[in-house]
Formats: sequence, C-alpha cells, structure tokens
Amino acid sequence: MLELDSISTRYGVVNMLNKVSLTVPKGSIVCLLGPNGAGKTTTFKAIAGLLPVYTGSIRIMGKELSRMRTEDLAGLGVGFVPEGRRLFPELTVQENLQIGYDALRPKESFTTALERVVTLFPRVGERIAQTAGTLSGGEQAMVALGRVLMGNPQLVVMDEPTLGLSPKLIEEYFETVQRIHANGITVLLIEQNAEAALSIAHTGYLLLKGQLVASGTAQELLNNDVVKHLYL
Repeated sequence: MLELDSISTRYGVVNMLNKVSLTVPKGSIVCLLGPNGAGKTTTFKAIAGLLPVYTGSIRIMGKELSRMRTEDLAGLGVGFVPEGRRLFPELTVQENLQIGYDALRPKESFTTALERVVTLFPRVGERIAQTAGTLSGGEQAMVALGRVLMGNPQLVVMDEPTLGLSPKLIEEYFETVQRIHANGITVLLIEQNAEAALSIAHTGYLLLKGQLVASGTAQELLNNDVVKHLYL
C-alpha cells in the first residue's frame, strides 16, 4: 500500500534522509520511531509530497508519488494527520470536519460521515458547534483524526499524533487507532512514544539521524538493544 524505496531528501544542501526504505502492507499498523531530529517529520513530508526526494522513489497504492500532485493523494484514499493537529482555530469543529470531507471526496454523504466520526468520538459530537481553538489538546487530537476519517480513507499517515497528551489520553488515542484499523484502515504511525506505539503496531522501523538503524516486528523492536537504550 505504501513503499519507500531508498529515498533521500535535502533541505538546501543539508541531507536529511539517507536511503530510507520501508513498507506499509495493506491491513497493517506500522510505526516509524525516532527521537527528536531523527527525520520523522521529514519522512512524513516526503510521503505527503511536500518535500521532493532526490534519490529513490515512493509508491502509494501502486502509483509513483513523483507523478502525482499532493492533492491527488486524497483521491487515492490517503489521509494525513500532521504534527500539531493543524486545525483552523477560528472555525467550528463541524467546519473543520467539513474541510476533511471536502478534501477526500468520499462517496457517502456528509451526514453519514459525520455520524460515523461522532460515534467514534462522542466528545467531538458534544463540541460540534465550538470553535476548534477553544478545545483541549486531547479534544483537538480527536478532531484532527476525525477530520481525516471524514473522507473514509484506506490509508492514514500520522505524524506525532499524541504529542503533548497525558498518558491516559495517549492510551485512549491508541485504542481509537486500533478501532479504525479493525474497520479496515491501514496505518503508518510516526511516533516518539516507542512503547505505546509498539504495543499496537505489527511492525516498526527505527530512524536515527536520517538513517534506518533497526526494523522488525513490534516484539523484535521491543527487545532491540538500541530501542531499549533510547526509550525503555
């Protein structure tokens, strides 16, 4: 469903990613781990088509990313949850969700999509008329994920979705990720919280200074000496 084949990226003359390869099979939860500055958000931007790669290739749903515009990804059924939520604070929760619906252009009606999201996130339904800027961090995280789910995507790529959340809210968030996965959505989870991410992932990769240094099943990574040293 998603394949990065030896991609390298630059910011100006500075190399950020060096021959990074990873695969996200259909029906899986895959996590990409790494400390601050490892290149996780750079990887997210490359997948979203926001940052060009100068070597290697990215294939999404069997299509070469270099031949598509960023907005074409929505039509393929790909949704992105960026770091920091990126909600429109002056718009209501419903208006933020409407943006997600319009971007992904699903076949179901807006009402049906909205009902599905508020069933998954009852608190979003309770805050539907509030402006997004008045919500708590946990509520904003729900709306950011709900906005993507409004388009009924096949693949969701998340960049540090639990950043700033309390341990209890992190646990609730990952339970929700498991629920959407059970409904047929493939997930690439880009995270710094290794233990929580590996508790729900099937496989994972560890990124350090722009290079992959470890990969394997979730259990293999939990037992990996480098992962233990960095996180556990």
